[in-house]
Parts: sequence; C-alpha cells; structure tokens
Amino acid sequence: MSELIVKPQAAPDAEGNVLRITPESAGWSYVGFEVYELKQGQRLTRRTDEREACLVLLGGLARVATDRISWSGIGGRMSVFERTPPYSVYVPSGDGFDVTAASDLQLAVCWAPGGGERPARLIRPDDVGVEHRGEGNMARLVHNILPESEPAHGLLVVEVFTPNGHWSSYPPHKHDRDALPDESLLEETYYYRVQPEQGFAVQRVYTDDRALDETLSVGDGEAVLVPKGYHPVSAPPGYDVYYLNVMAGPTRTWRFYNDPSHAWLMPKPAKTAE
Repeated sequence: MSELIVKPQAAPDAEGNVLRITPESAGWSYVGFEVYELKQGQRLTRRTDEREACLVLLGGLARVATDRISWSGIGGRMSVFERTPPYSVYVPSGDGFDVTAASDLQLAVCWAPGGGERPARLIRPDDVGVEHRGEGNMARLVHNILPESEPAHGLLVVEVFTPNGHWSSYPPHKHDRDALPDESLLEETYYYRVQPEQGFAVQRVYTDDRALDETLSVGDGEAVLVPKGYHPVSAPPGYDVYYLNVMAGPTRTWRFYNDPSHAWLMPKPAKTAE
C-alpha cells in the first residue's frame, strides 16, 4: 500500500474515531485530520490548546458547545451525497469543543496550528460558498467551507463533488513552494467517500522531476496525503466521488501552479469588446 494512503479502522474505537492523521504520522508540519462515527447520544470532547479546529458535520445532527457558546440541533444532511452544504463549527486555539450526537453522526475534525483572537463560530450552509467549477468532463461542485476570505489562522477547508466519469483538481496543479505571489506552500489531505461505496477514485501525485510519482486507487472512507506535487483526481464511470480537503501552511492563502504540460486545458478568459 502507498504511504500516501491512510485507511480507516475496521470499526470505531471507544471514542468513535475511525481515521486519524497527525503532523507526526504524515511527516509534515501543519495539517491534522480525523473522522469520527458517533452513535446517537455519544459525546466527543477535546481541547484545542495551540491548534485551531474546523468541525464538519459530514452527516447527521449534533449539539456543539465551545467554552463560550453552544448550538443545538445543527446538521441537516444525512449523507454527503445529498450535495447540500454542511454545517461546520470553527474553534480557535485556547478553546475546546464538546460534541453530542443527536442522531448517528459522521464528523470530520480538521486541525492546524492556531493563533490570534478569533471567536468560535457556527458556519451555516448559507455561509458556504457554492461554486460550479470547470466545464465538460472537468465540471465539479465545490463547497467553500472555510476559504481564505473567512477568518481563521491557518486552516483552509473545502469539499468537492466529482460526478462519475469526470476529473477534478484538474488541470493538475500544485502548491508546494513558498513563492508568493505566484505559489503558496500548503500541505493537503483528501478524505474520500464514493457512491456506490464499492467503487474507487483514482488520484495521481507527482512532482516535476518524478522523484514522487504515484497513481493511487482510493476507496470509500480512505484519505490521501499530498505533501507536495501535482494531484489530479478521476471519478470512474458509474461512481460519484466526494472529497473533503484540508490545507494549511506558513501563509493562509491558496496560490497554485499548473503543470505546464497541461495548462492549455485551463479555460480561456472571455474576450471583451474594445
């Protein structure tokens, strides 16, 4: 198995965790990611300490409390494939969260180093930017959950729906150099769901010199680490693919560089009358 693929546990542990990525396990500095499957009534409590967190309700209903504020009855979609934007909660460093599952709940917890004074807040579906990106068989649906236009210290969080037979994160791009304004250095995780669940996605991760060049078959519930390089995704015919991206790096901005061999696939700017 590729070291870039992180597989879920066969069953949740006592706290409901089924998948965990830490900076230490990934061999990098910024991004952490966890998935919990909580039964109705089950609780999850954490301190953020020096990190910040974004809790994404992948499916189900919950009550979420931080040190200073709480929200009851949040959630709505029961599956990511309802394709509606999720409820999420941003929790700053030096805070904590207590999640109580009001129904069976699948919860993603996105982590990055924190800092600064940003209050905890609820991110409602109406707060999520919905974008239809690409054309033809590069068309996909994007939900910008925690983009750089919204306050956080380091986290960037987005989910993408790729219809069967389509490509996303495409044309191939990378963001592995701290070379602003042209490119930002961002570590990234991809957490996958596939419908029907016996299917798979295909993701290639490669660098210009091909020192890293892997083509991955990714199953439902698995995650991919993107420490560097270009990282396009394909959804095979018959299988719709969802992924949740978490990015963080030294500067909270997404500036990517397209693979020059495939940059010609980028949409051309519309011509305007002179």
